Amino acid sequence: MSNRQDLSFEQLRIYYDERGKRLNDNFKRTLELLTDDGKYNYVAYLLTDENGNSIKVAKYSSLDRCNLIENNEYGYCSLIKATKSVLSKLDIENKVAATITPMERIETPLWNKVALREAVINAIVHNDYSFEVPPKFEIFPDRLEITSAGRLPESLTREEFFNGISIPRNKELMRIYRDVELVESLGSGIPRILQAYGEDCFKFTDNFIRITFPISEQDGTQSAPSRSLMLKTSIS
Repeated sequence: MSNRQDLSFEQLRIYYDERGKRLNDNFKRTLELLTDDGKYNYVAYLLTDENGNSIKVAKYSSLDRCNLIENNEYGYCSLIKATKSVLSKLDIENKVAATITPMERIETPLWNKVALREAVINAIVHNDYSFEVPPKFEIFPDRLEITSAGRLPESLTREEFFNGISIPRNKELMRIYRDVELVESLGSGIPRILQAYGEDCFKFTDNFIRITFPISEQDGTQSAPSRSLMLKTSIS
């Protein structure tokens, strides 16, 4: 349950209006934002116009976490607004390198754009907010790390996870993100990530899931040193 009950949802209304959908007077019940006794639940708190949650996007000049050069916070607002802000920030950081060949100009972003979007949204929608720890996004000179709280659901094996079988941790959030067309809810996100980076980009611990995207070479391939480093990185 939300520890605050004075919640407003004007931002949520705007996102629904943008998709040609209107929230009626019963939307709090329809979107499952209420407990059985009519109180706002924690999903409602995440989606309210003002809350205490903030998602960090940090940038380092070193391969470890010693030299922080930029720390941006996106939050204290509807989780949907924070999600869009994180996507916009990482889109800016996802610079494109150009290689000129005798036949053509080849442009390669630092990270695969489709996989990046899927990873960001998956980390936010499937984060275990009972830890009261939002996902974090960290940019290093050789990689991007996305860390979300929570392990795989007990009823979902790693094989099933990698095969695109989806068991939403936060089904209310998933429904709303689908309504505003941020997710498809078809289990296609993980296969899209795997298509670009393979299973090795995922690291699972008892309390966290981390995705690591090494920076692409100009020819669009992943560098072996980055992939090796990725496997050695621990959750912190």
